Amino acid sequence: MDGLDRFLTTFFNARIFARYLPDMLAGVWTTIWLAAAVIALGLSLGLLLACLRAYGWRLANFFIICFADMGRALPPLVLILIIYFGLPGLGLRVPGPLVLILVLGTVLAAFAEEIFWAGLTSVPKGQWEAGRATGLGFTQTLVQIALPQAARLALPPLVNRVLAISKMTALGSVIGVSEILSVASTAQSFTGSAAPLTMGAIAYVIVFLPLVVLTRLLERRFAWKV
Repeated sequence: MDGLDRFLTTFFNARIFARYLPDMLAGVWTTIWLAAAVIALGLSLGLLLACLRAYGWRLANFFIICFADMGRALPPLVLILIIYFGLPGLGLRVPGPLVLILVLGTVLAAFAEEIFWAGLTSVPKGQWEAGRATGLGFTQTLVQIALPQAARLALPPLVNRVLAISKMTALGSVIGVSEILSVASTAQSFTGSAAPLTMGAIAYVIVFLPLVVLTRLLERRFAWKV
């Protein structure tokens, strides 16, 4: 057996591919719905907090800023391990997928809040004043005038952050969530072959490459024209 044959046997073993394909497809589906849940929770919560911050309530803003700073500072893996392994000691057991959604969704919300807030503060003051001058209330001005402009400004950094955090669903492998990496690692330990890891890499490309392409298209579509 020459070097090329050994390489193909190690990383592209057709027998192992066929054996673990159903498990890998199940892991792909788990990764997709987990990522979708994380994105939905993170973006909606981040947008809500940024809008609340715009009202200028000092106490609320203090807690929002603390939430954003802590969420961006703490490693997601640490939070996952604390919640999954620590809470049962208090009599509260949270399922692994829910832990992953809550932690990654919260981390994404922390970043999204700061990104949306930066977009809101970038809207010229005259836009706010013009809205109020036409008889719109603060909430109407925020939603109808400021927020659309802020969303366009926030889109490039936001979509990249969404992509980065959605890939962190791989952290579910440390708490037994059967996503792509968990399935690939388990199969690799049983077979002693790197072929399952190759399957996992291919699966990640299939799942996340379209998101990368979509990110690029959105950036071009909503870029400011000079």
